[in-house]
Amino acid sequence: MVPSTTMALENSWARFADRYVEYPELGMAIDFSCMACDDEYLDSLQSTLDNAFDAMAQLEQGAIANPDEERMVGHYWLRAPELAPNPTIAADIRRALEAVKDFTGKVLSGSIKGSGGAFENMLVIGIGGSALGPQFVSHALGSAKRTGLAPFFFDNTDPDGMDRVLAKLDGRLDRTLCVVISKSGGTKETRNGMLEAMAAYERAGLSFAAHAVAITGEGSNLDKVATSASWVARFPMWDWVGGRTSETSAVGLLPAALEGIDIDGLLAGAKACDELTRRRDRKGNPAALLSLMWYAAGLGRGEKAMVVLPYKDRIELLSRYLQQLVMESLGKKRDLEGRIVNQGLVVYGNKGSTDQHAYVQQLVDGTHNFFITFIEVLRDRQGSSIEVEPGVTSGDFLTGFLLGTRRALAERNRESITLTIDEATPFAVGVLIALYERAVGIYAQLIGINAYHQPGVEAGKVAAQSAIELQAAILAQLAKGGESNAVDIAGAIGRPDDAVTVFKICQHLSRNGRAQRVGGQGATATFRAAS
Repeated sequence: MVPSTTMALENSWARFADRYVEYPELGMAIDFSCMACDDEYLDSLQSTLDNAFDAMAQLEQGAIANPDEERMVGHYWLRAPELAPNPTIAADIRRALEAVKDFTGKVLSGSIKGSGGAFENMLVIGIGGSALGPQFVSHALGSAKRTGLAPFFFDNTDPDGMDRVLAKLDGRLDRTLCVVISKSGGTKETRNGMLEAMAAYERAGLSFAAHAVAITGEGSNLDKVATSASWVARFPMWDWVGGRTSETSAVGLLPAALEGIDIDGLLAGAKACDELTRRRDRKGNPAALLSLMWYAAGLGRGEKAMVVLPYKDRIELLSRYLQQLVMESLGKKRDLEGRIVNQGLVVYGNKGSTDQHAYVQQLVDGTHNFFITFIEVLRDRQGSSIEVEPGVTSGDFLTGFLLGTRRALAERNRESITLTIDEATPFAVGVLIALYERAVGIYAQLIGINAYHQPGVEAGKVAAQSAIELQAAILAQLAKGGESNAVDIAGAIGRPDDAVTVFKICQHLSRNGRAQRVGGQGATATFRAAS
């Protein structure tokens, strides 16, 4: 059975009244009146949804959720330790939270400080969920009237990007605390960022160890480095918490707390959302409702992309955060039975009303291969607003653009969900984090895939390491003397099928002074060792 696509999406009060659901416990509402699926279609999914509820309950009780690695998935326990499957895990969670609060108190009071005095800045070094989550929360909840450390991020292995961040910290490294985040301690991007930061501290005549903390797995390479060098502190990451669902662990809580953000409020919002989304009720459970809308929009195969449009500058990074959470979790080649299904759900977005001047034109008039999630925040600002026109504020225009875009899309049968929160508070951000974590978990069960492994990411890492090993062979070959083109170099090192990659590596080496491009154009270019 497929959802009805002939149902008009006009702004009908009766349709709205039936499909607008408030969740007062969360300070949130969801309006799915602009989604085309009808009740008959949703009824047809009920048994599948019931199975998803069963699977989610088993997950929270400690069932092995990731058979590839034989591990549990328990990010839900982070905000409700009493639900952990054994007392040891519960105690570890509580102990880590107390350690975060104790350490933060000492840093913000100045009893733990840098070589130049009390810490004023924080450099978070991570990749993927170890950076996107902290960045999203910082952007959403950070205050101009700062009560904690000013945040900076290394979230890539781009030397120029790191130089730009270090330039902002020039002369201030002695008052900058570095937070290095890697569960395995072997993630190359994070390792590289740590080494670049170490080099910067060394150039400044400072001890990196005296300004560094680690968030990592016990016994990892990073844990060993931090222990042997006597870093300021270490905080745990557990194998049952994935990077993209780690924001309510020390990964997200420590940077947020150091910035002066209310982490108790964040945890309270996530916990409240978890509790509500355990309901076996598709309308009363906002995560189930979202997952069903995703399923209906893309016919259970991800045939339409989800465009996330937050109409609030504070939460503009939500689309990037969800891009990883959703796409890394749901983009899978095989289902739980091992069959090739090539599942996924594309996510992209920016913010309103910026998009009125960007890609909304295509959404309204172009290819119909998407559905929208509008994120509406009711409160404009702290305090009152000026009138930019008689009786109209800037915030009124922001709401007007949202409503106008939503109406224009509906008139062209472009589907949308509107998720409304009252204000961007720590509680509300915690709700959003837990809501989408749980929606992803339920949707994964609806389509029968494992949301908690990432073989494609691992394949990319293996391929990257292969390129690094190939580069070493190229440099060794160039060091023998003479000049050669990419085809000859590839043959000489026993990799004749990798001539294209050899060319790209030689091109990069020559541009950075580690090889020399001699002559030829395009594919005929020749290279030799740097002089």
